[in-house]
Amino acid sequence: MWLFALFVAVPLIEIALFIQVGGAIGLWPTLGVVVVTAILGTTLVRAQGMRALADLQNSFNQLNNPTEPLAHGAMILFSGALLLTPGFFTDAVGFALLVPGVRRAVMRYVAARVKVQSFTMGMQGNAQDSRHHPSGEDVIDGDFTDVTPQKRPTPPGVDGPSGWTKH
Repeated sequence: MWLFALFVAVPLIEIALFIQVGGAIGLWPTLGVVVVTAILGTTLVRAQGMRALADLQNSFNQLNNPTEPLAHGAMILFSGALLLTPGFFTDAVGFALLVPGVRRAVMRYVAARVKVQSFTMGMQGNAQDSRHHPSGEDVIDGDFTDVTPQKRPTPPGVDGPSGWTKH
């Protein structure tokens, strides 16, 4: 129900803001502001997105928990979508999500309301199906397909070429 309310409220807020700002500064300056915020937002999203991607790669390289860089990247992506959507309210929310402190506050808010039921790392399946080898050996599991060409059986009584073809 709240999602429906959001889909109704956001366009109404945007329309009201367009009317107010357009009445105060005029049509063309209003459209100019919308275009400039989209260009500025795209530039900021690109720069912060590259930084978030580098942070994610560093967390993978150092075998750290990638939750925070992934969440930052997702919020930066969402912020880019909001900044490309024409409107003042969506631009304000999009620019706010580009501030690292705001993203951390959103993450704390969401983390306080999310309950993780289970978490597994490594191979698919449950813990009883793990392929842990207590001997300490490194085991590499793989599949293969034999691609050796099949030899055609020679018909009985034929010892070589038929003579109809050149050698």
